[in-house]
Amino acid sequence: MSTLEPISVRADAPAVLELPPAHLELTWRPLQETDADALFALVQAVEEADAPAQRESHDEVVELFEGAWKDLHRDSLGGFDASGALRAYGLVEVRPGDARTVRAFLRGGVHPQWRGRGLGRAVSAWLEGRGRQKLVETGKELPARLAVFVDEAARDQRRLWAAAGFSPVRWYTGMRRDLAAPLPDAPVPDGVRIVPWSAELDDAVRRAHNEAFADHWGSEPQTPETWRHDAHFRPAWSFVALAEGGQPGDDHAPDAPVVAGYLLSGAYEQDWEPLGYTCGSTELLGVRRPWRGTGLGSALLRHAMEAYRADDMQYATLGVDTANPTGAHGLYVRLGYEPTQGQVLYSVEL
Repeated sequence: MSTLEPISVRADAPAVLELPPAHLELTWRPLQETDADALFALVQAVEEADAPAQRESHDEVVELFEGAWKDLHRDSLGGFDASGALRAYGLVEVRPGDARTVRAFLRGGVHPQWRGRGLGRAVSAWLEGRGRQKLVETGKELPARLAVFVDEAARDQRRLWAAAGFSPVRWYTGMRRDLAAPLPDAPVPDGVRIVPWSAELDDAVRRAHNEAFADHWGSEPQTPETWRHDAHFRPAWSFVALAEGGQPGDDHAPDAPVVAGYLLSGAYEQDWEPLGYTCGSTELLGVRRPWRGTGLGSALLRHAMEAYRADDMQYATLGVDTANPTGAHGLYVRLGYEPTQGQVLYSVEL
């Protein structure tokens, strides 16, 4: 029996969400899809000033506005100057599939020329207030989290969220492997074959992902609606491991092959110039529990490296939770990956 207080009590949501004060000299309103170009320009200005390792494309910014579960009118905020230029923004998202911990993801930014006026504190306060309201609105009596990802090197942002009462709870490390080096010996396990990703296999991959990541901290089930491949997805660099006759130990499994593991890749060309090299990015890698310890993860990575190298990529890259329960970080090191940059998840646990 749960000992949690009701989400309406734990979240302590404000009854009225105040806009940032007028003395900050911006006019505030919800963002609209027609603001995508303005938001992209603001994101670019922030990136130019902060020099993060990863940059956002126009397509990625447009995707921030997409999704039937999003309510832009209530969950977004833009601050516009007297000329109508967007100078600050905030977005809150709660995904519909959360079943173990309901999470409100917060993100925002302030134009570099408008920093030092208190806008960052004002936007973060609005984000937190709206995030708390969103958690209550879900009605889910689950553990809850206000979450924001911050680049490890972004000291000002880290101080901002720490001052707001958020704590660093998880570290995610970016890693890369030089594809000019010999590729690792990683045979495919017996009874398994690795095939190219296909749309016909995609929903089975989604369900396998939900199972494979059920024991990962911070992971929640993907619904068909949230399981979307963006413009950076590269089917030719993505693979599915199929096991014939079901999973080991299941005498009643059907003859049809099942998804034992998968690797999905993307190409983030906007990152290549600031990084100084081209790369294929492993976005998702999962192995279902019955096939863990068989070398399947290594075999999938080898297939991806071969595909990246065939398209003249210089590096293979990926990100990993440093406390991953499957020991993935150690696996990547053994395969020749080296750490580059990282992100920190700041949260308030409710």
